Amino acid sequence: MNKIRTITICGPTASGKTYLGVELAKKLNGEIVSADSIQIYKGVDIASAKPDFEEMQGIKHHLIDFVSPEDDYSVAQFVKDASECIDEINKKGKTPIIVGGTGLYIDTLINNIQLLENSFDEKIRDNLNLRLEKEGIEKLYSELQTIDPAAANKIHKNNYVKVLRALEIYYSSGKTLTQQNELSHSQESLYDNIYIGLSVKNREYLYDRINKRVDLMIEDGLVEEAKNFYSKRIGNTSSQAIGYKELKPFLDGLLSIEECVENLKKATRNYAKRQMTWFRRNDKINYFYIDDYVDKNCLVEDVLKFLNEREVIDAKEN
Repeated sequence: MNKIRTITICGPTASGKTYLGVELAKKLNGEIVSADSIQIYKGVDIASAKPDFEEMQGIKHHLIDFVSPEDDYSVAQFVKDASECIDEINKKGKTPIIVGGTGLYIDTLINNIQLLENSFDEKIRDNLNLRLEKEGIEKLYSELQTIDPAAANKIHKNNYVKVLRALEIYYSSGKTLTQQNELSHSQESLYDNIYIGLSVKNREYLYDRINKRVDLMIEDGLVEEAKNFYSKRIGNTSSQAIGYKELKPFLDGLLSIEECVENLKKATRNYAKRQMTWFRRNDKINYFYIDDYVDKNCLVEDVLKFLNEREVIDAKEN
């Protein structure tokens, strides 16, 4: 199989992925495919740190600002859309550069993980949640043990989120979670991909960047953006955007703006921790530590040097 060469830039929020992606795209005649589950939504600009026209520097960005906040957007939809974008970029003789911090999106796309059709059903999910309230987790866990003992053995009986998801998969698709996991790793990747990971040696350095970014977001109008967001009909996925739900107590008159901003900083730091934990599982990621660089242009130079040594830079370079 003739695989498409791709570069994936991943890492936690506030690590500088957007800047690096744009600089590499300028040097390598590339276009960017966003792998961010919140930047897809129209109007969710400040909260998602969506790159503006100036930050894009003329580089085409795909899968940003194209979904209505009232619509939900699945991993399967992302893989379909991202694959089409990568094909389009490659056909133009350009380098597809995937940039983002949503690990599930990146893993599913790059590893060609196969997803069961019809494995998400809102009515079934609501019914399972009602049963959880009425019958308790023990009854549902026992049901999972009968349906899919292999999955049940790997899930703690009190982890109701995973228990309910395993049952939802079975009742909506007719296949067990174990069968899905076997299917998901049955296909070879479509891409000759190289990972560039941005991280830190000292987490406090990243947390300081996050705190400063949140302060700038507030200055840039995040409160007004959140107010506008909640004035409209919103979907389940977009409502999870960090930056809005933390400010809602202020909008509802329950907490001060100072308390909500501190809660937002904490939530963002915790999200960054989860991102770093997720990406650490991937031993194919080549890490560059942003706290090693006073000048971010030196980081760009080192990444380009690395790509050249790995023979990733080819005829597509300007």
